[in-house]
Amino acid sequence: MTGVIDPVVLAQALIAADSVTPASGVVFDVLEAALIESGFAVDRFTVGEAPDGPVENLLATRGDEPRHLAFAGHVDVVPPGEGWTASPWSAEVRDGLLYGRGAVDMKGAVAAFVAAASRSDAGTLSLIVTGDEEGPATYGTVALMERMAARGIVPDLCLVGEPTSTTQLGDMVKIGRRGSVNIWIDVPGRQGHVAYPHLADNPIPRLVAILAEIERVVLDEGTDWFQPSNIEVTDIAVGNPAHNVIPAKASARLSIRFNDRHRGADLIDRIRVIAQAHAPAAVVTGRVSGEAFLTEPGAFSTLLSESIHGATGLRPELSTTGGTSDARFLSKLCPVVEFGLINATMHKVDEAVAVDDVRRLTDIYADVIARALR
Repeated sequence: MTGVIDPVVLAQALIAADSVTPASGVVFDVLEAALIESGFAVDRFTVGEAPDGPVENLLATRGDEPRHLAFAGHVDVVPPGEGWTASPWSAEVRDGLLYGRGAVDMKGAVAAFVAAASRSDAGTLSLIVTGDEEGPATYGTVALMERMAARGIVPDLCLVGEPTSTTQLGDMVKIGRRGSVNIWIDVPGRQGHVAYPHLADNPIPRLVAILAEIERVVLDEGTDWFQPSNIEVTDIAVGNPAHNVIPAKASARLSIRFNDRHRGADLIDRIRVIAQAHAPAAVVTGRVSGEAFLTEPGAFSTLLSESIHGATGLRPELSTTGGTSDARFLSKLCPVVEFGLINATMHKVDEAVAVDDVRRLTDIYADVIARALR
């Protein structure tokens, strides 16, 4: 290592690199330079074909000790949108806040962990960083895990730097996430004139009946760590421009967020049974974005909680709330917990993080590294 890295300076350099998903190029150049300065060997690779690729990823490793801590994150960001006070890539500090797209989600945390790693050369560390967490994620963390498997890299613990804090840095840690599945229902009919319904077959009543039955489904009442699973109708489409025509097809889309009592494929099958009971020719397709996972409270969450308490005086709430993250993939490797900055401004115009929180997060990550690798 050649010196201790300033997390705020690194965060500014990462933010200044426009990296709307899928990220590539300059933002990875900045990260690679900082990691090499901290003694890491860096493996950058691009994988995948259109429409979900190509995607650039980075896998960095340092050390060969038995205990291995991984940090996972992403440097891609959502589009900035309109109405920023200054450029979303300016990385300006105003009144103690660092502004820019990705300041919270999650370039600030990536910078904090790299800076924390620069303070010590103990143990084995790896960084698993994708350029496609905010996008389809087809060739992101999954491809990184395949790369790790090919190289025999298996961490003991993995910390994901998603912005989990709500009102104060350190008030919440995520120990699990609900799963997510999207389901499409297509009900065929036969087009015809509304004055001659006996010569046509209207699919809309059958679709309405299907959705009415789905609306009555109670998947569960929740568990000790998860809220109840929920089914939401997110789109209904007929696409019929004529008032006097019975349409040939009616479609709907569902989104289900589910806890660890369910599997995505089983939920797709359950919806298919309901749909085909009302419309035998209905076609039901689904895409599982991720399965639910839970890292039971234990040594890892306790270790992280102690580091947070030492830096902030807070005892974090252990939670499984919120949307999905790439932890859904990484949970297959080893115990995974998520902890990062305050999430109030993520994905918003004028996204910002307190400079003091970036430095305090660096202190917490440095303590986690010390505790995990001793």
